[in-house]
Amino acid sequence: MIKTKGLTRDEQYIKRCFQIANLGLGATKTNPVVGCVIVHKEQIIGEGYHEKYGEGHAEVNAFKSVKSEHLPLLKASTVYVSLEPCFHFGKTPPCVNLILKHQVPRVVISLLDPFPEVAGKSIQKLQNHGIEVVTGILTTEGAFTARRFLTNVKHQRPYIILKFAQSKDGFMGKNDEQVWFTNAISKRLVHKWRKEEDGILIGRNTALIDNPQLTNRLYFGNSPTRIIINRKADLPNNLKIFTPDTPTILVCEQAPIHKISSIEYVELDFKNDFLKQLLAYLYQKKIGSMIVEGGAKTLQSFIDADLWDEARVFTGNKWLGSGILAPKINKTPSKVVPIGADELRFYYKKSSN
Repeated sequence: MIKTKGLTRDEQYIKRCFQIANLGLGATKTNPVVGCVIVHKEQIIGEGYHEKYGEGHAEVNAFKSVKSEHLPLLKASTVYVSLEPCFHFGKTPPCVNLILKHQVPRVVISLLDPFPEVAGKSIQKLQNHGIEVVTGILTTEGAFTARRFLTNVKHQRPYIILKFAQSKDGFMGKNDEQVWFTNAISKRLVHKWRKEEDGILIGRNTALIDNPQLTNRLYFGNSPTRIIINRKADLPNNLKIFTPDTPTILVCEQAPIHKISSIEYVELDFKNDFLKQLLAYLYQKKIGSMIVEGGAKTLQSFIDADLWDEARVFTGNKWLGSGILAPKINKTPSKVVPIGADELRFYYKKSSN
């Protein structure tokens, strides 16, 4: 284990849990991304993360990774985990029972699980069996790692990321014309983000003018479910968003008579809390996180409704002079990152590191 200056031993291993937890982004749906590390005398003998919704959790994969000759060491080891182990039977058995089975004497947890079926019950069960449990390690970072899941549990909706690019003078495009502001490196980064989230949403005008594919083509991994807001369901069928290779949801008031077989049509009332209806539906579809990559009108509707959690704003090295004004995020950016001549600003609705 590489020592990190200023961190305790427990904090160093919990940080490793955060690192590997993020490998599950885009694959766990409304389940949390979780990392688990098993340590014996300063040596990692097992580690794992929640790789896919409905399959083994982080603890299961960590115990599986332990070599047979190291199994006797578990009775003198510490299990580190970024989120409290599950207590209930769901698609998989409770992980707390697995820890008890292997007679691990010590468990260190960053964050308690707020899900009602867990919510401290696993910790109590471990303690009742004489296991030492340490909690509250790097909780701010733990909450940030689990932020999608925490939003799902608290608000019963997807975690929402606003993403857009703008010119140096604050415009994000021209009417009826596609304009590019960012460089190739920024574009590749966006495709990485697509792999990490469950859904990606645009409105009618973006679909019609830009004709985007909304798929992940420049990074490894899956593409998100495409979500298209098209009130009258009148977009041409030959657009790239209607290819059958990626799941696509078209949100409208009334589905057309002649449907595209590969498209899921969702009829909603656009006059009454439309966005809340949409988010409730997507949550039921296990869309745990979503990038809103639409035009100014679509992005502003989420901002006005106060339905966003994070914003990622590129500013390209180009002046436009006039056009469609970019939305305004009335917060100080939490982080500003240069990407070549571009600038990327991260905003979080709640303060996070």
